[in-house]
Amino acid sequence: MVVEKGDRLILLTNDDGLYAPGLRALLEVMEEFGKVILISTVEGMSGMSQALTVKTPLRVKLLEETGSRKVYACNGTPTDSIKLAVNQLADKKPDWVVSGINHGSNASVSVLYSGTMAAALEGCLYGIPSVGFSLSSFSKTADFSPSKKFIRIIMMHLVNESLPDGICLNVNIPALPEDQIRGIRVCRQARGNWKEEFEKRRDPMGKTYYWLTGMFNNHEPDATDTDEWNLSNGYVSVVPVSVDMTAYGYIDTLKEKFGK
Repeated sequence: MVVEKGDRLILLTNDDGLYAPGLRALLEVMEEFGKVILISTVEGMSGMSQALTVKTPLRVKLLEETGSRKVYACNGTPTDSIKLAVNQLADKKPDWVVSGINHGSNASVSVLYSGTMAAALEGCLYGIPSVGFSLSSFSKTADFSPSKKFIRIIMMHLVNESLPDGICLNVNIPALPEDQIRGIRVCRQARGNWKEEFEKRRDPMGKTYYWLTGMFNNHEPDATDTDEWNLSNGYVSVVPVSVDMTAYGYIDTLKEKFGK
């Protein structure tokens, strides 16, 4: 695939940390599309959602600079990383914000907790076309290479047609060999929730602490138009996500309840 890079500038981050294999796989693809500013924390920031660092100073260190990329380490959250890069590190407004490849699915309500998707949503707030990519596997030996083909396809779409303001893409890729992935499906977010369970433990000093565990409950397992169904049936799911969380369908009902 030959892509006209032009002067395209891509801002790249994740929530699994600077040395996560998913980030390195995504960097390899993004360098085909333009110059890259990569900024991430050394440690993982999974589950940070749209959190900001407000109690400690933010620090950034340039680790690498070549003709095609700059790599920065940041001590903040994924959202901090986007804000810092847009406001301080980039010479111009980035053309794209791309986040991932997350180690684990961000389908359904996981989008609310995900630092990976928070970075994409932050890009939206700056009016930058943004995409979050996730692989549906938590395995330590997860293979991110089959994802590259489908990331290229989706990013080629953005080369030819940008996204509307305030909308980013939540892309989840099944953990399958490339030849077993059945294609790309545009779909909606499945309705479901995480059922939290806390394991009660004791540390070596005898003090009690709690470790969060849990499982996802899919409330509509048979709905074929959802991200969860498509992922489990071998498709790459693409969900358009809006920064506007207004429940428009309930406005008129609520007006009636409170009076116009």
